[in-house]
Amino acid sequence: MIYTKIKGTGSYVPEKVMTNDDLAKFVDTSDEWIASRTGIRERHISVDELTVDLAEKAAKKAIEDANVSPDDIDLVIVATVTPDYAFPGVAQLLQKRLGLNEIMAFDINAACSGFLYALNIADKMIKSGAFKNALIIGAETLTRLTDWSDRNTCVLFGDAAGAVVLSVSDTNNIKDIICGSISDDQGYLICKNGDLKVPEINAISEQDHIHMNGREVFKFATRIMPKMINDLLDRNDYNKEDINYVVAHQANQRIIDKASRDVGIGMEKMFLNIHKYGNTSAASVPLALDEAIKEGKLKPGDLFITVAFGGGFSYGGALIEL
Repeated sequence: MIYTKIKGTGSYVPEKVMTNDDLAKFVDTSDEWIASRTGIRERHISVDELTVDLAEKAAKKAIEDANVSPDDIDLVIVATVTPDYAFPGVAQLLQKRLGLNEIMAFDINAACSGFLYALNIADKMIKSGAFKNALIIGAETLTRLTDWSDRNTCVLFGDAAGAVVLSVSDTNNIKDIICGSISDDQGYLICKNGDLKVPEINAISEQDHIHMNGREVFKFATRIMPKMINDLLDRNDYNKEDINYVVAHQANQRIIDKASRDVGIGMEKMFLNIHKYGNTSAASVPLALDEAIKEGKLKPGDLFITVAFGGGFSYGGALIEL
């Protein structure tokens, strides 16, 4: 039987920090307004680094942490909603920078759940026997899609990248992964592409910004997060007392607070770094996971759950032994 395990992690954030007070200089908001509603105090903003730049720096840290050679990597999956080009993908650009072989490399888009989707795909591909070491990355320059005049959304997002090396294992460390979606046909969380063109006019395409119905997103998130945690526990015969930690997507501290109450897992077991980074979409979970490990909050042998939700509406969760 082929199993998988997390062999190494890494993360990277841009140098520029934008605090809530910085935002208040050009948006009708305040530190108290933002922090009390979201838990966010600051976020990192990319001003001269592309998504592939962030991904590269996180990936190199994960490869070093895993103590593997780039020659050992035989699969690359990048989860992102902010690729630098429509094509080639971030994964193909990254492949060259890391000096990887001519291997399978591709991007996926599942919004903030993207990393869990990528983990699910890589886990199954390794367990098929076709691959041994997958480099999985969540990388976003989400602020390129931010409307800086919309105080309901611009306060939320930041830029970052997180990476994991997932490898073949003799022990069952990646115990279960759940992914799914509920069609957001109402466009509660949406960012449109350029309009279709009339050939005779050939108008210049314009990039849209993120639009969000916060109330509907909150309702979805606070329902799906507890359900995923309970489903992972139930279908693998574990109790909440068996869980050492929960690493959730960092979208809003109120969502994590409510999930903690609804599931009955105390906040002392819920990892939080949203105050430093805001919502970094597909980078959120691997960034939080890397920090939890580096800070010693997650240790080898610990059993943890990671969950995410995002545009689509997509969702994902995993039960993992480190």
